Amino acid sequence: MGRYRLSRVNDSPATDPAAAAETTDGEPSGAEQHGALEVIRAARFAKVDAFGAAGGQAYPYRFDRSHTLAELRARWGELGPGAETTEPVAVAGRLMLRRRQGKLAFGTLQDRSGTLQLFVSKAVIGEERFDAFDDLDLGDVLGVEGVVMTTRTGELSIRVERVELLAKAIRPLPDKWKGLTDADTRFRQRYADLIVNAEARRAFTVRHRAIASIRRTLDDLDFVEVETPVLHAEAGGAHARPFVTHHNALEMQLYLRIALELHLKRLIVGGLERVYEIGRVFRNEGLSPRHNPEFTMLELYWAYGDWTEVMTVTELLVTRAAADALGTTVVDIGGTPVDLAEPWRRASLYDLIEEHVGVRVHPSMDRDELAAICRAKGVAVEAHMGPGSLCMELYDELVERHLLAPTFVTGHPVEVSPLARVHREDPWITERFELVVNGRELANGYSELNDPRVQRERFDDEQRAKEAGNLEAGTVDEDYLRALEYGMPPTGGLGIGIDRLAMLLAGVTTIRDVILFPTLRPEVF
Repeated sequence: MGRYRLSRVNDSPATDPAAAAETTDGEPSGAEQHGALEVIRAARFAKVDAFGAAGGQAYPYRFDRSHTLAELRARWGELGPGAETTEPVAVAGRLMLRRRQGKLAFGTLQDRSGTLQLFVSKAVIGEERFDAFDDLDLGDVLGVEGVVMTTRTGELSIRVERVELLAKAIRPLPDKWKGLTDADTRFRQRYADLIVNAEARRAFTVRHRAIASIRRTLDDLDFVEVETPVLHAEAGGAHARPFVTHHNALEMQLYLRIALELHLKRLIVGGLERVYEIGRVFRNEGLSPRHNPEFTMLELYWAYGDWTEVMTVTELLVTRAAADALGTTVVDIGGTPVDLAEPWRRASLYDLIEEHVGVRVHPSMDRDELAAICRAKGVAVEAHMGPGSLCMELYDELVERHLLAPTFVTGHPVEVSPLARVHREDPWITERFELVVNGRELANGYSELNDPRVQRERFDDEQRAKEAGNLEAGTVDEDYLRALEYGMPPTGGLGIGIDRLAMLLAGVTTIRDVILFPTLRPEVF
């Protein structure tokens, strides 16, 4: 089917409503903004109707591109001023800027790879199509055919021979209202944010490249990528409140998974030996710059290894992800450049507590003594907290935020590590680490507990804690215990928060900047 060429459709109002909206004095009220928007929408819908009545199609089915804009720059970026090629090209994108200069018009076309100037001459395309180009609105999606050239000032451009409207922008671009400066609007209308915000597009490009790098690295290490259930009969694998749902056909309560761990370790029992999953997990908790109720985790399990192998692979994954996503291993952390390629510090949380709080604690201490220290330091104490939990509260509240450079924090108490093995030299702690960067936990790993009797004892402790009021504690997973009774080899496990890794690499301060559609309160229309 042939494509209609763009022809001019006159606005019915005497003045361009979009231009009138731009020149309003002062800051428009909400009602004024809504009223101006409705005028613009009506005028643009009228253009669509008139275009169709004239035989055009404002929303054609497809457009065949020959190049992206970046490909044009890569091929002809060294073209000298005033030069012109003879090879025809076809590109597509969104019209972002436009200006007219007598019998010439200039536009800026944007696709996902970048921007390029459009050079439109009335002498080349004729008066009717020149006026039609002038009648386009910013935000319109266009297909453009022409040849590559440079202006006398050396600006790489396309000398336009034909323009096709591919999608009419009924709403004006966000910069009509001085850009998307309101954070809630940016996250709620991510589609508009991505159109006008190059930094938003860059953050998600960094995220994509980091995830692709992780997959390549794990493939090189002979890991198998798997998928495990999102709906769980037992909410386990982490300390978190789950989302609860109901399966109608089976008449049973289920939970959205809070971790990937327990199903992946079932696969270690089954003999897959090196497995990983990059998947969404769900925790029914509050919102903050570091937390979203649904987020992405990488979890991997390595049979016949322990936490030392896992620490090594953690450093490898993060460093390679930085290099592949950014082209450098140097990232900005709290205003300080840090080279991730340098060895990372390893420190026990008890040494860190002494370093930052000035007291020496250990989970072997008397609970009342630890509770008194917590209260003296302004840390809340709850009835269900044992000595290990109180040590962790001191660390969480007073230490973690000070750790800017990558640090492996080790020595987590048995009480708060129900799935980790007891440390081979200290029965009060586990062979577990957390990677903390810029005051945020980025990864968590340990030597996995594989003794089914000890695991049952830990699960029983969790169940009692839940019954005592700890809503984040786990329950007894009988099927997982059955799997352990078949024998799970020595195993090292790791979880990395993909969103927080993306935050680190993209240099942003809120998790919402690296989640395309973060959880928000319902919008009132």
